[in-house]
Amino acid sequence: MESYFEKRVNKLYQQVNKLIDSTEMYKAKRNGEKFQPEITKEFKEDFFKLVDKVILSLMENKDNFYGYFLFQMGREIRFDITSASGVNFKGAKYVIYFNPILFLQLNMKQMETTIKHEIHHVLSLHLSRAKELKNKYSTLTVNLAMDIVVNQYLDNLPPYSTTLKGVNLKYNLNMEAYNTLEYYAEKIQSELDLMEENDEGEEDDSQMTNSMVESYNPEKMHDMWQESDEFDEKTLREFAEKVINASQKGTIPSQVESLIANLKNSQGEIPWNIMLKKLMGTVESNKKKTITRRNRRQPNRLDLRGEIRNHKSEIAVAIDISGSISNEEFKQAIKEVLSIVKNYNHEITIIECDKEVKRVYKAKSVRDIKKRLTSGGATKFTPVFEYANNTKCNLLIYFTDGKGERKLEVVPRGYRTLWVISGRGDELSLDESYGPVKKLSNVEVKDTELELKDVKTDGYSMNNQEPIF
Repeated sequence: MESYFEKRVNKLYQQVNKLIDSTEMYKAKRNGEKFQPEITKEFKEDFFKLVDKVILSLMENKDNFYGYFLFQMGREIRFDITSASGVNFKGAKYVIYFNPILFLQLNMKQMETTIKHEIHHVLSLHLSRAKELKNKYSTLTVNLAMDIVVNQYLDNLPPYSTTLKGVNLKYNLNMEAYNTLEYYAEKIQSELDLMEENDEGEEDDSQMTNSMVESYNPEKMHDMWQESDEFDEKTLREFAEKVINASQKGTIPSQVESLIANLKNSQGEIPWNIMLKKLMGTVESNKKKTITRRNRRQPNRLDLRGEIRNHKSEIAVAIDISGSISNEEFKQAIKEVLSIVKNYNHEITIIECDKEVKRVYKAKSVRDIKKRLTSGGATKFTPVFEYANNTKCNLLIYFTDGKGERKLEVVPRGYRTLWVISGRGDELSLDESYGPVKKLSNVEVKDTELELKDVKTDGYSMNNQEPIF
C-alpha cells in the first residue's frame, strides 16, 4: 500500500513532468547550455515541504546532526545538475541544490543518503581540495575519487552512486577501502592514462531509469562547485566549523566525529579510529578456507574448498618499549584498540619489543594488560614481522616513534599492517611501510566505557579518517 509520503513524491514527480520540456532539456544538455524551466511558487513550496519531511526523518534518529546541519544551509532547485543533489558555497553560506527529476525517483532512505553525501563533502573540505587536485588529475578522476571516499561511509546509496566496488570493476583496479582522496585519485588516473577512452560514464547503470541515465554524468557531477564564490580553505573551514557548532545538538555518528576532529585540528593531524574499525571489518569478513565443507556455489566440485565465515581474527599489537612511547600513550593505545575490536570475534596478542621481541601475551580486556617492561635500547622492526609471519596474524598494529631500520629483512605475509607513530615521532624510517602510517593526535579523550579508573582525561586519540590536507 502506498504511503502518504510516497503519494506526495509521485504527485510532485507528475508535476515535474508537466513543468519541463524534456526535448528542450536534453537539447540544452547536448549543447552544454544551462536549462532551468519556469518553476511555479506552488511547486517550489511543495517540493521543499517534502525535503522538510526528509529532514524530520533524519532528526528522529541518530542522524539528527545532518538535519541540524541542513537547517543552516541554503536550498535551491536546479534541473541542470547531473545528480540528485549538489552543494557549493554562495553568499557566505553553503547551499544545497536539488534536481527534482532525480531526487523524486529516490525512496526516503536514499533521499537521506544524498543529503548526507553533500554534507560529507563539506566536512571533508572537498570543495577546496578538488581545486588543487584538478591541476594534477582529470576532472573525472577527482570526481570519482571524492565520491568513493564519501560513499564508503553511507548506506542506502542511490542506484547510480559511485562506489569503490563499481570503480574497481569498471577500471580493473584493486583499490583498498577507507583510504585517502589522494590515494584513489592517483590509482584511477594511472588506469585512465592507460585507456584509449577515459570519458565513459559510471560503472553500472542497469538499475537506472531513462531519466537517470540521461541526467547522471560522473564527469560533471561537481561542476557547480566552479560557481562557488571565491574562497580559500581557511574560509571554508571557518564557515564549516560555525555550522558544525550549531549542529551538535544530539548524537553524532562516529564517522562524522572523525571528520569534525579532522577539520578542527589546526595542525592537520589525522584521527584514525575509523580506519582501524574499517580494517577490523575487512579482517572479520575474511573467510577461512576449509576442506571439511563443500563450496556453496559449486557443491559438486570436490576440489574446491568451502569457507567458514565466523572464524576468530588474530590481532597483534606491537608496542615499542625502547623509551619512545610514554606510559600514558601506552595505556591509551591499548585501551582504544580494545575498545574498537571488542565487538568483533577476535583474539589480541600484545608484543612488547625494542630491537627484539621481549614479551608476548594474550589480552581480552584492559585488566589483562601487564605492566610494561623497561628498555633503553634501540628499535628494530624486523623481529616483530618475523614473529607475525610465523603466526596466524590477520592484522598487525605497530605503535612506535618511527625510528628504526630503513628496510625490513622480511616481507609481511598474509596480514594487514597499520603503523601508529607516537606524539614524539615524526615519520617512519622504513622506505616501504607495507601499510598505512598514521600519527597520534593530542586531543581530549572522551571514553565513558573505560575500565581503568586512574586514566587521565587528557591523552592521545588514535582515530583515523580520510585526512584533510
